[in-house]
Amino acid sequence: MKEYFFPITFVLLYGSGFVFTQYGLENVSPMLFLLIRFFIAFLILFAISYIFKLFKNIKLIQIFHISIAGMLTVGVFSIGVYLSLSLGTSASLSSLIITLQPLLVTILAAIFLKEKITFNMYLGLCLGLVGVFFIVGINLENSTFLGILFSIFALLGLSFGSLYQKKYCSSMNLFAGGAIQTFASALLVLPFLYFENRYLNFNLDFIIALSYMSIAVSIGALSILYIMIKNSEISKVSSVFYLIPISALTLSFILFDKQIDITIIIGVITIIIAMILINKKEKNESFIANRYSK
Repeated sequence: MKEYFFPITFVLLYGSGFVFTQYGLENVSPMLFLLIRFFIAFLILFAISYIFKLFKNIKLIQIFHISIAGMLTVGVFSIGVYLSLSLGTSASLSSLIITLQPLLVTILAAIFLKEKITFNMYLGLCLGLVGVFFIVGINLENSTFLGILFSIFALLGLSFGSLYQKKYCSSMNLFAGGAIQTFASALLVLPFLYFENRYLNFNLDFIIALSYMSIAVSIGALSILYIMIKNSEISKVSSVFYLIPISALTLSFILFDKQIDITIIIGVITIIIAMILINKKEKNESFIANRYSK
């Protein structure tokens, strides 16, 4: 059961983050929310790193790599999602675009990191995407080309950021590295802040949403993600993202009394089957692994 602790915890924290983001955006403009969230996470991580002298042995080249990985995985992804939603893209369509990440990362990992992909994994990744489609559906109403483009922008940031993290930052200290990444992401948000109509209603809902997104997601969930990236193949780690819609759906059912129909049930069952296929061990290497290992 130990091997399931990190994936389950990550899915619960990250999936519920979409619900708390919804709470937060009712009281604050998107880029301002991101900036405050990243800066609070940075202050907490910096304080821990400073007290325990975790910055002591970090070299300049490591700071560079950690910053790039953070800007892609955290900054570009978050900015893309928030801007896409603010431009009218439905949450379901944006979610569906983002859940292309496991499939995209797996193909890229086979090409650039030479990871071996079994046929079952490839089949499971495709099946998982079908399951997500059943859960979130597609709502093209009010969606704009630019909004969809920002969702794709977020997808690419998360995908290439995960690969960059695996290749150059697997051994980074979670607290010191997290401080660098959240600070770099905050800097990336600043130019976008200039162009938005900023507003902030300081109330209890905002404080709860901000606290959860800063601590549980920016520190907790991302630290767990980096631990999984360090200890496992990036293709299998990315497949965990298929479970996030189930987590978000469960919390929405509890908090917002969201109705669960037959298509959602089919989607959940499909994703479970997909995860079994992805994590099933095979003796034979897949045709994708063989192709790119030559």
